[in-house]
Amino acid sequence: MYPEEICKPMREDLTSVGFIEMRDHDEVADILDKKEGTVLVMVNSVCGCAAGNARPAVKMSTEYSKKPDFFTTVFAGQDIGATAKAREYMQPYPPSSPCIALFKEGNLVHFIERHHIEGRPAEMIAENLNQAFIQYC
Repeated sequence: MYPEEICKPMREDLTSVGFIEMRDHDEVADILDKKEGTVLVMVNSVCGCAAGNARPAVKMSTEYSKKPDFFTTVFAGQDIGATAKAREYMQPYPPSSPCIALFKEGNLVHFIERHHIEGRPAEMIAENLNQAFIQYC
């Protein structure tokens, strides 16, 4: 597990714009078991593509007029139980950190894997999310 002092600024990067942290198994279940509304889940991580691409993209996406009801996050490599539980809902996709999932009425409707994040500018990832929000939110 990564030390909290390393992860704290990366957590705050998202919580400062309204993301809800899901730190344990039960918090994930409480949010993702609801069968109404839309929820974005960002699997945060310490890697460079999370810092340079994924986190900036999801932060941009909070400004769109059409957006999910909830923006949430789990932290891979630190919130082990929460991340494992969130990944159960993301099947059939293999574990990926970072990644971004959109749920509508309890169903996974859009998923951005790490290999779709690496090497892509945050603006491109944000536009991908914008199109998903237009379709599902």
